[in-house]
Amino acid sequence: MEDKYNQLHLERYSKQLANLLCDRHFASHDTLNGPQLISFTAVKQVNLFVIKELLLKWHHEMANLRSPYFDYEHEEVKEALVNFMNVLSRKILMKRNAFEPLLQKAIYDTFLVALAPATTFEEKFLRIQEEITLPKLQENLKYIDIDKPLFAGFIDTLSPSSRDREYILSRFKLYANANQQQRTPLSDLVAQFNALLPISEQEATGQAPPTAAIPLPKATPAAPIQEKDIVAPMHAAQREASAPTVRPAVMFKQDEEEDEAEETGGHVRPTLNDNFRKAASSSVADAHSNRKIDSLKNSISINQRFSFINELFDGDNLTYYQTIQTLDGFTDAQSAKQFISHTLTPKYDWSKKQDHVNKLLRLVERKFA
Repeated sequence: MEDKYNQLHLERYSKQLANLLCDRHFASHDTLNGPQLISFTAVKQVNLFVIKELLLKWHHEMANLRSPYFDYEHEEVKEALVNFMNVLSRKILMKRNAFEPLLQKAIYDTFLVALAPATTFEEKFLRIQEEITLPKLQENLKYIDIDKPLFAGFIDTLSPSSRDREYILSRFKLYANANQQQRTPLSDLVAQFNALLPISEQEATGQAPPTAAIPLPKATPAAPIQEKDIVAPMHAAQREASAPTVRPAVMFKQDEEEDEAEETGGHVRPTLNDNFRKAASSSVADAHSNRKIDSLKNSISINQRFSFINELFDGDNLTYYQTIQTLDGFTDAQSAKQFISHTLTPKYDWSKKQDHVNKLLRLVERKFA
């Protein structure tokens, strides 16, 4: 069952909190980089939704690279675009005017996960892709923290032939109603946000006026490692561009495809268009995955980094950076691999996370190739 909520109150609160958090961060920083983005707030779901929104903006940006005057289907062009996008994805740099709207929407959408899971499922899983497949639905789980077992459990009930949006959405509503015990209580989410800016359950559901007193939020910690390369700010006109007919490359998703190649070698929110088709051919991805890299730090993209932090280091951003720095300090592949196998694997219990460990090992092999 969908809980009642007050869209106006939630939007007002989201705007206030985004404004306060940005005031604190940008008082001492001119920009926001990738490491700072991953851990910007203490509410993990907010950070994940910001990353997802950035992914959507990226797809809109790439639509403007296409031109009727050049051959974008040529293999050399595809490979160049893949390389360009993966490098740029590791050099996130946003000014406040670009970041604050993303943060505001992420805060609002985080409340909807607890208050309106069907609305969340429709926007975050169904609206963002042209073709619905089980792998694509499962891929979106990486951006879900609150009630992840609920969404994952439902996707597991679908068959590969389930492609109709309305049918899937109606089934999800039935599933969510039958599994209320898997939903996070609103009180738990409110408690997380109260550490940043006071809000009550009554305010979230529209049963009370907004709280007047607004204390300063906690300071955002500086990134463990400052990223120096700068990405030109995204232009407003480009954000609304339609997606390309054929996708030359994909930022976060392409990184996941690279990872796979490496293993072998009323409350309706605005629609977020993500109409793109299949990326560059597997032969291009294979060739790219075998290329030597100079350092792990500079070769792990934002999506891959995010995956490692969450899956291998239980969300501990600092431990991840210290580990990568240690691995970069080894002089040969064998020593680095032994450190992973004999020190990191037992310490963090990676025995059931072999896919992610293999991806890390493959990167080590490429560094010392």
